[in-house]
Amino acid sequence: MERLQKIIANSGYCSRRKAEELITRGEVLVNGKVVTSLGTKASYSDQITVSGHNLKLENKEYILLYKPRGVVTTTSDEKGRKTVIDLVDTTNRLYPVGRLDYDTSGLLLLTNDGELANLLIHPRNNVDKVYVAKVEGIVKVELIKKMCSGVVIDGKKTARAKAKIKKIDKKKNFSLIELTIHEGKNHQVKKMFEAIGYKVIKLKREKFGPLNLNGLKSGEYRHLTIKEVKTLYSLFK
Repeated sequence: MERLQKIIANSGYCSRRKAEELITRGEVLVNGKVVTSLGTKASYSDQITVSGHNLKLENKEYILLYKPRGVVTTTSDEKGRKTVIDLVDTTNRLYPVGRLDYDTSGLLLLTNDGELANLLIHPRNNVDKVYVAKVEGIVKVELIKKMCSGVVIDGKKTARAKAKIKKIDKKKNFSLIELTIHEGKNHQVKKMFEAIGYKVIKLKREKFGPLNLNGLKSGEYRHLTIKEVKTLYSLFK
């Protein structure tokens, strides 16, 4: 059982605040009965009607996908490319939480829980994302420190980040850098390295908040446990 306004918001009909307004105005029915109390709870199996529209409610589903390279982070693609939705078996309408570039691999969460998705990607919530970047050339520590203190991309300075040099291969002329950020700007990691003079050759997201890829191979996925979902929500209390 969940608060009625949360169920309405999760359905995608409107925001939770708007749902509260509709409830207090008497525009919401649960199983044919008008409800006006904001403390009312319901289940996803109930028939909920908002302003004359019957909501199509789905059980909440949370899938952790190890996204391969060469797959787009969308629900459909006009160019006919394989999408992350094509990789999972579900009857629910799932949406990716944030994005990973076409040529970027790693951890991606898919869900129909709009509230959790918004909490995870909102910049003010500072949810860490850990990437491993293979960059061309041998990195200089002073430039990595400069990047972590903030660099300007797309006209704005990035927030402070953390970085760790995992490997340097002088023979093959590349470096492996682990970078932790909590923002989600378009192509952010690649642009941050570009800002200090390095090109990202390969990029993988290894962690998102408390979630990691342990036990998964590229292209595989699993459902989150109830405990993991509760842990994610607990980040915002």
